[in-house]
Amino acid sequence: MLIANRRMLIIGLAMVIAAVLAVVMKPTQRLAESGPKVNLESMIPKQFGDWQLDETIMPLMISPEVQANLDKIYNQTLSRTYINKKGERIMLSIAYGGDQSDSMQVHKPEVCYPAQGFQVLKQELGSLNTVFGELPVKRLVAKKGARVEPITYWIKVGDEVAVTGLKRKLAQLKYGLTGYVPDGMLVRVSTIGIDEARGFSAQQVFVDALLSSVKKVDRLRLVGTFP
Repeated sequence: MLIANRRMLIIGLAMVIAAVLAVVMKPTQRLAESGPKVNLESMIPKQFGDWQLDETIMPLMISPEVQANLDKIYNQTLSRTYINKKGERIMLSIAYGGDQSDSMQVHKPEVCYPAQGFQVLKQELGSLNTVFGELPVKRLVAKKGARVEPITYWIKVGDEVAVTGLKRKLAQLKYGLTGYVPDGMLVRVSTIGIDEARGFSAQQVFVDALLSSVKKVDRLRLVGTFP
């Protein structure tokens, strides 16, 4: 009986300590407020490499419900379509949020696309081989009617890419221990009208050209630091 009481006492003390630490160590300072402000419109060039803005294509409209959720999560969003000399089109979507704590989670494509009536046929982890190193990404194939859309995306939390949920939690914890709330960015590229393999190949070329064209400070905002 005495052993059981001691065990309950230890568990109770552990719960109290955990509750106190959760309050004391709760991050209060936003990382986004410690540096230059992000401006997606000016940060991303309208022409780079073999790609230029295609103003004949309007971005896909999303439902008011999804937009309302995005507005809660992100401070800025950017949606553009680019075209190259081969006639290949890439849709670029970037969303930036100044607060990527547990209350402000990124809106992942595997959640966003089904909310728009798409069926996610495939999803897998991968990487993009850029001139700056291997960029961890996630690839999906979404389908709606006759429309098949290969998708590549990555999520940046603070200064690092964290594609999986575990890595995002670890990144949040790392910043939380220093008293900071990390900012975050979701970058998505997708193609329509060409097969899956060619679509992912075109996306690789597009992302590499994009990262090579922006300023170093903006590249770090897009992909953080990675080997």
